[in-house]
Amino acid sequence: MTDTITLTGLVATNPRHIVTSEGLTITSFRLASNQRRFDRGQNAWIDGDTNWYTVTAFRQLGTHVASSLEKGHRVLVTGRVRIRDWETDEKSGTSVEIDAEAIGHDLTWGRATFTRSVIAKSPARDDGSEAGEAPTAQDAASDRDSAEQSKDELLESTPF
Repeated sequence: MTDTITLTGLVATNPRHIVTSEGLTITSFRLASNQRRFDRGQNAWIDGDTNWYTVTAFRQLGTHVASSLEKGHRVLVTGRVRIRDWETDEKSGTSVEIDAEAIGHDLTWGRATFTRSVIAKSPARDDGSEAGEAPTAQDAASDRDSAEQSKDELLESTPF
C-alpha cells in the first residue's frame, strides 16, 4: 500500500537535476517543513520542530521543478511517502522520501506566473501510445524501478 502525503515547506537545497543513461529525468531537493503555533503567553508565533524530507520528481515534473524552483522558495508537495532506515559505519538513521506527484509554489507567500508546456503530438511509439502523451501508471512504475539505482546514486552523492 502506498501512502500519499501533502506537505508545505521551504526548498532547503537547490534542486539537483540529472538525466539517466536511459533518458529519465530526475530532480531532487530537500524540503524543510516546520510547525508554527501561536503562544498566547508570549503573544507571538513560535516555530516548532523542523521535519526534513527528500523530494524526488521524475520525468516532465522533474524538468519543470529544475527550471522553476530555487533554494528558499515556499512550496506545496504531494506525493508518495517512503520511510527508510539507513546505516553507515559511523551513523544510522531514518530518511523520509517523497516521490512527488505534484509540486507548486505556496501562494500564501507570494505570486507566481504559470507557463503551460506545449506537448507536440508525434508518431506512435513502439508501445502504441503517442509520443508526448501523459505517462501511464505502468510507465511510471517501470521508470521508478529503472531509476531506483540512479536515484540512490544521486541521493548518496548529495551532501544533505
